[in-house]
Amino acid sequence: MRTVFLGTSAFAGAVLERLAASEHRPALVLTRPDRPRGRGRKLGAPPVADAARRLEIEVGQPASVNEPSARASIAGVRPEAVVVCAFGALVKEPLLSAYELLNVHPSLLPRWRGAAPVERAIMAGDARTGVSIMRLTAGLDSGPVCLTESLPIAPHDTYGSVADRLQPLGGELIVRALDLTARGQSPAFVAQDETGITYAEKIGPEDRLLDPARPAAELERVVRALYPHIGARLQLDDGGLLGVQEARIAPDPGVDGPPAGGLAADGERLLYGTAQGALELVRVQPSGGRPMDAGDYLRGHAL
Repeated sequence: MRTVFLGTSAFAGAVLERLAASEHRPALVLTRPDRPRGRGRKLGAPPVADAARRLEIEVGQPASVNEPSARASIAGVRPEAVVVCAFGALVKEPLLSAYELLNVHPSLLPRWRGAAPVERAIMAGDARTGVSIMRLTAGLDSGPVCLTESLPIAPHDTYGSVADRLQPLGGELIVRALDLTARGQSPAFVAQDETGITYAEKIGPEDRLLDPARPAAELERVVRALYPHIGARLQLDDGGLLGVQEARIAPDPGVDGPPAGGLAADGERLLYGTAQGALELVRVQPSGGRPMDAGDYLRGHAL
């Protein structure tokens, strides 16, 4: 089938790689414009743009996919289907009605509609997540679903480890959906159960900050949900921030464990007090510094 691909993130880039290796290789990829990245704030291309160029697929970066020039570029390919994955911008009419738009969404819809489904699933302590292939509609991830497959979230899983398993799953499912359509056996689309809806809001600065008023078990999940792409952090007494890349629930912080919001050393262990139990900070990153184990941090920083 002739396809066009809309995507932006590294997750979408991995799905694009699988799609490009199939009989439905996109003739055109549209992604978001370059934007400032990193501490130097230099312009950087979205991961999907890098993937498309590496695959030697024509790529466009319009200010809006809904503008006339972008719609004209899609029409010029005469696609039989448009695949959308982690595009990060709304697709509006008349595009919605002009083509069959299939969205690759990394959650078990209707749970975790929205921008950060993998992170929110880990934060909530979900036992499973997965990928859903749905028809894109005007609502937020509200269209009918034709294919879905789930996988477990292990107690040690991070965003990175879960995404590594979801990416190939998403690629296989979208290729399967297109294969069926190409053979005239289009999969049936089923409306989502409105009673099971939850929303995965975009991760903001407040989500990154480890709140000592919450239990250690919840904060440990936040750390895993934001590693390695965004990163959790905590507020220090001097007003600075300490990045937290790895943490675990302290099995026994002791009777003299730190109060909520306090840091304490227990030998080579670095403990952070919470509303319920203590969080052991295994690997941290001082502002402007490199990531380091807790023992190295304690040797160089007075609490």
